[in-house]
Amino acid sequence: MLNGKTIIVTGASSGIGAATAAFVASKGASVISVDIVPPANPVGQFVQADLASQDSIDRLVAHLPPGVNGLANIAGLPPTRPATEVIKVNLIGLKYLTRQLVPKLADGASIVNLASLAGLGWADTKEAIRASETLSFDDVPDFCAAHKIEGARSYFFSKEALIVWTMQNRWTWRSRGIRMNAVSPGPVDTPILKDFIETLGQRAEEDMRTMDRAGTPADIAPVVAFLLSDEALWIRGTNVPADGGMYSDVLCRMHDY
Repeated sequence: MLNGKTIIVTGASSGIGAATAAFVASKGASVISVDIVPPANPVGQFVQADLASQDSIDRLVAHLPPGVNGLANIAGLPPTRPATEVIKVNLIGLKYLTRQLVPKLADGASIVNLASLAGLGWADTKEAIRASETLSFDDVPDFCAAHKIEGARSYFFSKEALIVWTMQNRWTWRSRGIRMNAVSPGPVDTPILKDFIETLGQRAEEDMRTMDRAGTPADIAPVVAFLLSDEALWIRGTNVPADGGMYSDVLCRMHDY
């Protein structure tokens, strides 16, 4: 499935990132694991980087080899962290890393962004998403203040904007065969699940009751791996829900079906 491919996985020290790194390695990929925290069980080569820092990302990109076949942008912060940090890591750092890395990607490479069911309201957030498109790291505090991005809203907004960015870049690098897609999990049993429940309270509990169970990292990793593989060559700019049916449930209730 991924034999001979070099895949970069950010957020590889825990949760979905760790599961994805292990899964793509099991499918034959050479993995470069990236995280701010060294993994307990490293997969492939580990490179430490802080995605909230432009300088750290620049050092990371300089260190990475040319000819990379895939980038899985999985690193992210939960809504319990300060809003400016969430926006920097989940959106600005992710976008900056991707753009800087494109020249080192091989033709035919795949970029997969980990979005979230939390981003389903992207269509109603146009003004703020437009305003975020040219943000630098230094602009984030003023942006958050101007658009009232605070508390849990930081996480929701970061995923809304990421879904839109994925769709916008459906054909950006088409001449080189480089494609971009996203995966949107529902609630997943990772170390940060408790942060979501703590932040969202009753809403999270109501959402969980619609499901048979929370997801696991092992549910999400194969979806990311498929989008990284050559079997997904004609899937471009798509956001794939991997959520136990929650997105369908939301749509049916929204449209009274």
